[in-house]
Amino acid sequence: MSEYFAGEYHGERRPLFRLAIRTALLTAGTIGIYRFWAKTRIRKYVWSSIAGDGDSFEYTGTGLEKFLGFLAAIVILAIYMGIIQMILFFFGMNMFSPSNAPFMVFLQYGAFVITGFTVAPLMLFAQYRARRYKLARTRWRGVRFGAEQAAWGYVWRAIIHWTISIVTLGLLLPRQTFYLEKYKTDRTWFGDVQFVQLGTWGGLYPAMKHLVIGIGLMVLGGFSALLGGIGFGATSAIVGYIWAMVGFVSYRVRSFEYLTNNKVLGGEITIKSEPETGTIVKRIVVGGIVLGLVAAVLLGVLAGFVADFISTEAFQITTALLPLVVFYMFLIAIVTSVSLVWITQPIIEHLVHSITVHNISILKKISQRAPDVKIDAEGFADALDVGGAI
Repeated sequence: MSEYFAGEYHGERRPLFRLAIRTALLTAGTIGIYRFWAKTRIRKYVWSSIAGDGDSFEYTGTGLEKFLGFLAAIVILAIYMGIIQMILFFFGMNMFSPSNAPFMVFLQYGAFVITGFTVAPLMLFAQYRARRYKLARTRWRGVRFGAEQAAWGYVWRAIIHWTISIVTLGLLLPRQTFYLEKYKTDRTWFGDVQFVQLGTWGGLYPAMKHLVIGIGLMVLGGFSALLGGIGFGATSAIVGYIWAMVGFVSYRVRSFEYLTNNKVLGGEITIKSEPETGTIVKRIVVGGIVLGLVAAVLLGVLAGFVADFISTEAFQITTALLPLVVFYMFLIAIVTSVSLVWITQPIIEHLVHSITVHNISILKKISQRAPDVKIDAEGFADALDVGGAI
């Protein structure tokens, strides 16, 4: 066995696009119910397209368990939100109050804010559980990945780190990124061998360089505009905004590189990642252009259809509604499929190709992991709409 291997990706645009279109149309035709099976089929394709040392990954999740998990989560969330609203109503706070009185509007706004704060922990809980489910349903060389039951520990840590990042105006964002990733990595397993996240949160500061420059240019533009330099201020703000957007992508890429390079499996196996920010930005831009052109053409066809139909004497809103809804669902199916094959898959391909795994002699010593228990099949993630990513 060689001492290292490089990541391989064998997925192609055409078969993935055909699969995405079929599953998207089935999802639209079943009013969204098929989406659990659609996501499962797409994951199976993507997982099987990723390989290491000649062996492909395997996704073993099913659409049925995701659907049942979603139904269970909906029931729990309905009870939870009902209790929250009853407590708010007891204190005279109602999100749906029709009154225009200033005090009642204030209470209504307060009810929205409090409801948002009460949902936030559940969203963090759902994110951790969704990751755990995907790991539990992923195999390589027949060996399962897994993660410990530690969702609530992740929730309170994430709340604290988010609060610190917001209070410090983002200056301690690397601290949040590092410690939340370390919490998840240190509780992740491949078979009976555990991952460990090494490194320090200070090592992520170089990744913020372009993000800080972009924000600085926007602040400079704002001050310049206030002092009368409208032209320079506007130019600086626009350049800063674009720079910050690219800087955000750069931060994600560079932090992924640093954190991946400091992961260790079983105390011996190390990972080397060398993604290129420019390549990812290029694929986002190219994919965005293709997506925009496709959406523009489809919207143009839709606008022409509507104009022609309205001009006919037989026009009635009730008869026009069904074809409009069908065309809209078809448009969404096309756009989401184009996004998947022109943006998501190329980025996955680049990241996989950027990875090499070293000191792999220990792999032959790894034993099978017992199945994880209490897996909710991403039910909360789907119910709270934080589980859209494949």
